[in-house]
Amino acid sequence: MSTPRLTVVVTRSMEVLRDLAIVGNITGGEPGMEPTSGIADHYTSGDLLERLEEHLRDDGVDPVRPTLEELAPYDQFHARGLEATEDMARHLPVSGTDRILDIGSGLGGPARYMARRFGCRVTGIDLTAEFCEVARLLTARLGFEERVTVEQGDALAMPFEDGAFDGAYSMNVSMNIRPKRAFYREIHRVLKPGAWLCLSEVAQGPGGDPDYPVAWAASAASSFLSTPEATRADLEAEGFRIEHLRDTSSEAHEFAARSRAVVEAGGKPLHRAVILVLGEKAGVAMANSGRAMRDRRVLPIEVLSRRQS
Repeated sequence: MSTPRLTVVVTRSMEVLRDLAIVGNITGGEPGMEPTSGIADHYTSGDLLERLEEHLRDDGVDPVRPTLEELAPYDQFHARGLEATEDMARHLPVSGTDRILDIGSGLGGPARYMARRFGCRVTGIDLTAEFCEVARLLTARLGFEERVTVEQGDALAMPFEDGAFDGAYSMNVSMNIRPKRAFYREIHRVLKPGAWLCLSEVAQGPGGDPDYPVAWAASAASSFLSTPEATRADLEAEGFRIEHLRDTSSEAHEFAARSRAVVEAGGKPLHRAVILVLGEKAGVAMANSGRAMRDRRVLPIEVLSRRQS
């Protein structure tokens, strides 16, 4: 049975989804300089594992023995959740011997997915200590310890050697990082020559600034959006060759429509990570995020690039 606290949080968030027809899952997961403590605080609750287990029990899932699919509504902490991860993976040239970097790894959902899909080793890094702690525990519960590791650290000063990785990806992270070129420069450093980098991000759109709070930031003080054009220019300036840069708004709106239909039929949203992480703050943040998407104040984009020698 649902507990009263969980029922209130989920019900309020589902009402937002129904009334405002929003995507409800545009998020951030990792951050760089600026006041990093404030960014980490946005994502930290102190009882994340307890609340995740509560959600899983409410879904009829054993929280100690969940499957990757049962965790997916919660541990894929970015826009469109598992669907976005699957879409990204289709473009990635990964082999089972590769060592891959997940920048802003959150609860570890994408890292575990990549490890299972490709048989590769994945190292995640995230600024938020609570995310790292829960990610490690979930990785152990799913039996991925030999292929997935998680480090706590800053994306602008990563604790890895030069040329350590065959590829890297980052999902809904750069919105919390002001010095974009420094971010891309640090990624360039830890990649091997010719390695790939794939970004799934929320970009600044033509419709103006979003209202705050949003899912990735409590205020404009920790939200640093770049346009798609600026993203391309910054990556190229730091030694990356762009293979594709695409606007994924149509996929986001289609996902929102399906999620709204599920909620209107009495079900739970398809993606519930924002509800999990932000708790009672999720409703307003999701409403503002969804409105920003509809008004094209923000644009979801996917960028695949290569590190040049």
